[in-house]
Amino acid sequence: MNKAEIMAVLPHRDNMLLVDEAELAEGKARGKYHVRGDEWFLKGHFPGNPVVPGVILCEILAQSACVLLAGEANGATPMFTGLDRVKFKTPVKPGDTIETECVITKSRPPFYFAEGQGSVNGKLCVKAEFSFALVKA
Repeated sequence: MNKAEIMAVLPHRDNMLLVDEAELAEGKARGKYHVRGDEWFLKGHFPGNPVVPGVILCEILAQSACVLLAGEANGATPMFTGLDRVKFKTPVKPGDTIETECVITKSRPPFYFAEGQGSVNGKLCVKAEFSFALVKA
C-alpha cells in the first residue's frame, strides 16, 4: 500500500500519519516509516541527540496493525484501549527506517487485540501487545 491507500484506511493525517508504506501478507501487516528528522516530536526529544519517543514507536505499531482491518474500518476511528508488555530495545533516530510486523491475535468487534514489533536494519527496537477499538464517528 502506498500513502494514498493507507490514508483510505487510517484517519490520521499530516504530523500523525506514521506509516509510509504497508503490505498485507499471510495475515500479517508489514509497515515502514522513514524518520526524516524534522518531525515535531524530535524537536525536544532530545536537542542535539534526537530519539523517536517510545510512545511514537507504539503509535507506529498500532497504525501498522490497523491496515489489517482495511475492510472493517470504514468510517471508524481506531482508538488505543491498552498497551502491554512493551519493550524498547534500541533507539530509533533520524535517518532510520523502522520496519514493523503486526498481527491481530484476537477480535471481538469493535475491539481488536494485536502484537507487533519494529526493527531498524534487522535490529529489534520495540515490541508490544496492544488493543484498540474501532469507534464510529
